[in-house]
Amino acid sequence: MRSWYRETRFECGDYMDVNIYPVYTKTPYKRKKAKPTSETQQKINDKNAEQNLIRIANANFTENDIKVDLTYRKDVRPQTYEDSQRELANFLRRVKRARERKGLPELKFIGVTETGKEQLNPHHHLIMSGGLDQNEISELWGRGYTRTAGLIFDENGIASLVGYMLKQLREFMGKKRYTRSRNLVIPQAKKRDNRLSKKQVKELAKDTEDRTEFEKLYEGYNLAQAKVVYNESNGGVYIYARYYKQEAAWCRPKKKLNRSLYSGGRSSPKHNMRN
Repeated sequence: MRSWYRETRFECGDYMDVNIYPVYTKTPYKRKKAKPTSETQQKINDKNAEQNLIRIANANFTENDIKVDLTYRKDVRPQTYEDSQRELANFLRRVKRARERKGLPELKFIGVTETGKEQLNPHHHLIMSGGLDQNEISELWGRGYTRTAGLIFDENGIASLVGYMLKQLREFMGKKRYTRSRNLVIPQAKKRDNRLSKKQVKELAKDTEDRTEFEKLYEGYNLAQAKVVYNESNGGVYIYARYYKQEAAWCRPKKKLNRSLYSGGRSSPKHNMRN
C-alpha cells in the first residue's frame, strides 16, 4: 500500500496551524474498520471543536477586543437553558444597536454558556469586539454582575481563554457548543502533498523542541508548539504544530491600556439592579 505525507495549513491572522500526516492509497480489498467507542469519539469531536474555535478566535480578534463575563441575580435567573440563550441573544442585539449609535464596526462575538452542575445557574462568557466600556456593557446587560477585560495574546494566541470557555460544555451532548456572529472569518484548509518525504517527517518528529528545523519550513513564522502522535497500526507519524508571525502584535512592545475600556472586576451595584 503506497503512502505519502500531506500538509494542511490554517492561516489565522497572526497565527498558523499546521498538520502533517500520512495519506494512503486504497487497498484492493475492504477491511472491516474498528469503530471507536462513543466515549472515544466524543473526545475526538470535543478536541476537534476546540481546535476549530481556537482558529476562528485567533483569526478574528485582536488585543483591541475584549472578554466579557455575564451573571444573573437570583430574582431574574432563567429557568431553562433555552431561556438563558434568549437572554444572551437579547443582550447581543442591544450591544449591536449601541455600536451602531456610536458608529462602531459591526459586532463580532463568540459566546458560551455555563449552567452549573447541581442546578441551573447560568453565566455567559464572551469574546467580542472592543469599543464599549465597562459601564456601557453593564447598562446593556442589566441582569446581574458583569466583568470585562482586554484580550491578552501569547504565542498560542488566545487558545487558553477559548479552552477555559469550553471546559464545561461537554455535558451538553447534542446541543450547539457555542454561538458566534455570522461575520467571522472561518480559516480554510490549504493542502499540499509530498512537500516532505517520509524520512524528513520522521527526522522532524524526533525533536519537537528543535525550533530551527520547524521554522525552516515556514519563512517569517516562529514555532509556538509542536506535538507528535505515532500510529502503531499503520506506522504513520502525525505532527500538529502552531506558529506565530515574527511581527505578530503580541511580540511588539505593549501600549498602555485604556483602563476605562477594560475595567476588571464587577459592575457597580446600580448597574446590577437594572432589569
